[in-house]
Amino acid sequence: MYKTLLSTKVITLFPELFPGPLSASVTGRALDNKIWLLEAIDLKKYGKGKHNKVDDKPISGGPGMILMPDVLDTAISNLNSSISDSKRLIICMSPKGIPLTQKIAKDMLQYNEIVIVCGRFEGIDQRVIEKHKMTELSIGDFILTGGELGAMILLDTVVRLLPGTLGNSKSVVSESFSENLLEAPQFTKPLVWKGMKVPEVLRSGNHEKILEWKNKTSERITKENRPDLFIKYV
Repeated sequence: MYKTLLSTKVITLFPELFPGPLSASVTGRALDNKIWLLEAIDLKKYGKGKHNKVDDKPISGGPGMILMPDVLDTAISNLNSSISDSKRLIICMSPKGIPLTQKIAKDMLQYNEIVIVCGRFEGIDQRVIEKHKMTELSIGDFILTGGELGAMILLDTVVRLLPGTLGNSKSVVSESFSENLLEAPQFTKPLVWKGMKVPEVLRSGNHEKILEWKNKTSERITKENRPDLFIKYV
């Protein structure tokens, strides 16, 4: 029997996209076991008029449409939740948000409920972001058509950290980014494949030498592939 550790709510124009890939593998099993809960809320339910209008043109002019603050505010205010504000985090997926990191994901475990607002078009009226003290998060320096894919990536990152989601709780300890280092390469059988051998040290059974090899290899790979992380490490 599992205990529910996290409730998540996603406000989106496309609720049919959820849970999507989150229903598979370990996150899907955790969802089935109610380690975490997911509710996709259709923003169109709170739209205006017979066409359920949710957006309008930017005041400053220019292309695209902006999600209206009163529509989004109504959706947030109507969330069915008994979670106190101190245990609830409201997030807006946005390319101008702070970059998502493993540390940020771990810090989210202190909350009992995470609400994710998925923007579309040219974004969300800044006033509703400020009113609800949303944390703006980005998954990278690129533009998507909406926040739904970013929300799924965020949820996958956080949910797999919940106790009971992964079969082996030690799996998260030596992962990439855990100590500002990228993970060392992994190998399995066969020991020789197409003329390429598994490094001898990994077959030695000497745990101290194996750990030393992994650390040195992680340092080298991080220095080559992510010098920004390596600077933080050193």
